[in-house]
Amino acid sequence: ERADKLGQSLTKIPYKDTFWKGTTRTRPRNGTLNKLAGIDYKQLTLGHKLNENQSGELWKGRWQGNDIVIKVMKVRDWTTRKSRDFNEEYPKACSHTSLSSRIFSHPNVLPLLGACQSPPAPHPIIITHWMPYGSLYNVLHEGTNFVVDQMQAVKFALDIARGMAFLHTLEPLIPRHHLNSRSIMIDEDMTARLSMADVKFSFQCPGRMYAPAWVAPEALQKKAEEINRRSADMWSFAVLLWELVTREVPFADLSNMEIGSPVALEGLRPTIPPGISPHICKLMKICMNEDPAKRPKFDMIVPILEKMQEK
Repeated sequence: ERADKLGQSLTKIPYKDTFWKGTTRTRPRNGTLNKLAGIDYKQLTLGHKLNENQSGELWKGRWQGNDIVIKVMKVRDWTTRKSRDFNEEYPKACSHTSLSSRIFSHPNVLPLLGACQSPPAPHPIIITHWMPYGSLYNVLHEGTNFVVDQMQAVKFALDIARGMAFLHTLEPLIPRHHLNSRSIMIDEDMTARLSMADVKFSFQCPGRMYAPAWVAPEALQKKAEEINRRSADMWSFAVLLWELVTREVPFADLSNMEIGSPVALEGLRPTIPPGISPHICKLMKICMNEDPAKRPKFDMIVPILEKMQEK
């Protein structure tokens, strides 16, 4: 119903064998759903370029009569192995094993519409919904038509917490999902949604931190498998809370290269300015506890934010 309401086409996409090399390990019960994620490159219409950086290009486009965002990834030395990894990994951001229908229907998660590889040069491409307001980062820092007051900030925080509470129920967790204001999209009805298009693939600069300002100190120091991902995500949420109420970019005067080490080793933290709501200030400090084991879980802070919203 939600897909229909948002104007998404519910037409099945023709199954093409070439998209599915290397996906034989997908569970049979999930196979049909995953096959729907394979998109024919010829069906895509590229409009204008929205952005370009080291990891690729972002285009506005059309597919099956809908406005979409097309992400063309730049990958060095595209190999058969990387192609296989891509084909195995992207369906997980479209649907997640037996929870596939839930990830599509959750109001605070924005799944991929699908993916393909573009001929003649094999660039991996992922396709997601067009969001007119762009990301939370765009809304807070790059000038849009509205001001994010405290009430709207709490609403966004609640949306994000609900989305993360859901993602944290998944087993295994979606790998390489990093929470920051660029990976949260704002829907036309002002709902914040966690973008699965920003989940990194295993072949994308392994070990590189794309947005260290939002990353927990322990995650900057240790390997992904050595940390508690759920606790690290809560730290990222605390930085987002700070960003929502200050309307500032965390550590804006420093480059990414200058942020990692001071946060990890020297105690660099966002400074909470005076005038911030004491309730939000207290929640921020709880979520940013230096001891990862003492940070709350998202399902614990959802009711706290709901009470703040009522006030």
